[in-house]
Amino acid sequence: MPAPEKTTLDAIVAVGRDLVERGGAERLTMQAVADRVGVRPPSLYKRVRDRQELLGLVVGATVDDLTSRLVATTDDPDPRRRIVAQADALRAFAHERPVGFSLVFGAHGAPRPELATATRSVAPLLDAVAELTGPAHALDGARLVTAWANGFITMELGDSLRMGGDVDAAWAWGLERIVAALG
Repeated sequence: MPAPEKTTLDAIVAVGRDLVERGGAERLTMQAVADRVGVRPPSLYKRVRDRQELLGLVVGATVDDLTSRLVATTDDPDPRRRIVAQADALRAFAHERPVGFSLVFGAHGAPRPELATATRSVAPLLDAVAELTGPAHALDGARLVTAWANGFITMELGDSLRMGGDVDAAWAWGLERIVAALG
């Protein structure tokens, strides 16, 4: 009879996400994960090839988490309100998981999400933008929204918006203008 499994890949990835969020990607070690899931490090290698693969799984799970939040905004029939809701969901996600946000949006050395995962994550925004711009410019419009939101959020998380004024009001003002520019 084979020995019972002491951990699962889902548990390993969940612990990895938590470690990364608490201390950055450098905190993600096979030893730290093994300690938290209650196994010895060699046992992890039954499920994960190495730390880089584990980091890739963490990034993928983070994108999946973000995607589920974005998909939850798709009920409104007005594409403008959907875009605003998606941008707000992205901002809330970034504040809740700032390290994960950084990994998803281009932290140097972080694995890129698989194309299928990235495609699923952008689908709600592409759909909403396409209703305003038409299909020929949907990707351009989605990139505009994403780049603006990412820049604003990155500056906000980095405490670079300290010149006064209401940051939430600035977010709403900028987002309103971006959405209006789409059509």
